[in-house]
Amino acid sequence: MTAALHPMTTEHAPHGAAPPRAGDVAADATAAVLELRIGELRQLFNAMDPAPFRERDLDPNAETYIVEWARETRPGQPLLLVIHLGHEVAPAGQESMLREAVDGHFRQRAQSTRRELRQLFRIGRISLLIGIAFLAGAIVIGEFVAGFVDKASYGGIIRETFVIGGWVALWRPLEIFLYDWWPIRAQARLFERLGEMDVRVLGAAPAAAAAGVAP
Repeated sequence: MTAALHPMTTEHAPHGAAPPRAGDVAADATAAVLELRIGELRQLFNAMDPAPFRERDLDPNAETYIVEWARETRPGQPLLLVIHLGHEVAPAGQESMLREAVDGHFRQRAQSTRRELRQLFRIGRISLLIGIAFLAGAIVIGEFVAGFVDKASYGGIIRETFVIGGWVALWRPLEIFLYDWWPIRAQARLFERLGEMDVRVLGAAPAAAAAGVAP
């Protein structure tokens, strides 16, 4: 179960800053800007997470949207998240805490992804040793069995069968070292960028906030 993110509208400028509007926060012209409109600040976080505010996980839907947006930006481009609150005034002094919470969430995701990458390489190294040992054994056994066959053609088939089986055993480590690791590293780098993202909050006007909570 996740916190509701509705009503929410989004505006983003993956290749540059969003054009400024009245009441918006002026942004660095080089930054990619994502603007989220939510009713209340708590909607940004996982409602089931009992951790304190600074350590709370983001709502899964919000996290997915932010990550997909960041993936479309230029590598190395600064990121800025602007949160517009529709039903509450921006809490005094909470912007730095929100930035710490959002950045801390993505830094933890980066660390977790780096651990996943190290574990993948560890599995790859072990699998490679097993595969090489199996290939060597398959070659020796193939030569040994082929020596008991009278016809050279049959012996060659048996020998090649064992060799092919040995190379198949190397498929998984080769897949890890050729293909599996770099998407995980790219994900970790993306989380690290998000862990340095600037976060700003624009609250609703007091009258609008009062109307939003009125019975």
